[in-house]
Amino acid sequence: MTRQIKVGNTLIGGGAPVSIQSMLNTRTTDVEGSLKQIERLKQAGCQIARLAVPDMSAAKGFAEIAAASPLPLVADIHFDYRLAIAAAEGGASKIRINPGNIGGEEKVKAVVDCCKERQIPIRIGVNGGSLDKKLLEKYGHPTAEALVESAFSHIELLEKFGFYDTCVSMKSSNVPLMMAAYRLFREKSDYPLHVGVTETGTEYMGTIKSAMGIGGLLCMGIGDTIRVSLTADPVREVEAAKAILKAAGLRKDGVNIVSCPTCGRTRIDLIGLANQVEQALKDCEKNLTVAVMGCIVNGPGEAREADIGIAGGDGCGVLFVKGELKEKMPYDQLLPTLLSYIERF
Repeated sequence: MTRQIKVGNTLIGGGAPVSIQSMLNTRTTDVEGSLKQIERLKQAGCQIARLAVPDMSAAKGFAEIAAASPLPLVADIHFDYRLAIAAAEGGASKIRINPGNIGGEEKVKAVVDCCKERQIPIRIGVNGGSLDKKLLEKYGHPTAEALVESAFSHIELLEKFGFYDTCVSMKSSNVPLMMAAYRLFREKSDYPLHVGVTETGTEYMGTIKSAMGIGGLLCMGIGDTIRVSLTADPVREVEAAKAILKAAGLRKDGVNIVSCPTCGRTRIDLIGLANQVEQALKDCEKNLTVAVMGCIVNGPGEAREADIGIAGGDGCGVLFVKGELKEKMPYDQLLPTLLSYIERF
């Protein structure tokens, strides 16, 4: 089991449920716009939000946002240790830094002392695209070993100043590389891990890469908090993260929809029907597995583990519960009948 840190009221590591993070794409100087986006993220299921703090104007905006935010906030800091201190003093619940790029040891110590005084954890953010030149010379190119060595060099610096309230990430846009780095790190340390694939691309490909990298590690028991990085609305990151956690068996809340891929026996618009069911149940919080099948002959049997389901035939359909046939009806009654049954669960 990993160590545990606390970000606001959200626990990370130590057996706590895997938490979902996202990062705002608003300017941190835009207080009103940032708060609106934070509220949207919260409604989508986000538990921790991160904001860029590139200068002192942003640090001032961060403090105003933190004072009104419904979510704990992480300040994302690069290069200037004074920004980290300003964000900590301004209400940050966590500071994300790369200790190697914010100055000498005394500057790192100043950040550590400020965070220690306020009981603010620090995330060490290692990225395959910005490794130290000495590590690149040693390994030739970004490798899992290089990422892990970088992480430990930063950890040792924080530990030198008596700081252990730390979370670690070792991100890369290369999925096998990031997975190997996280696995190697976990063999060597019990610090909690922030897991993510960076620079994944657009929503389509980025979700696939994230599902492979994040989901693969979660299925191995590696990962304490996650962020899906997409070139898209941050709310879509949260939705993808929730889906990954469900697929990994780590979240039971909400409806799990299963549907067949269609074949030559299909006589209904199964793709359209499955999308309608998904849309109708997207806000349903009942812990149910709902099946949408395209064949009356095999559908109920193949989906017998579902709590409830529908299957279509040639102009008609059936509704079944736990594999047992309950009703037969015209095709256009499948969706309303299904929703009516689900209301009774």
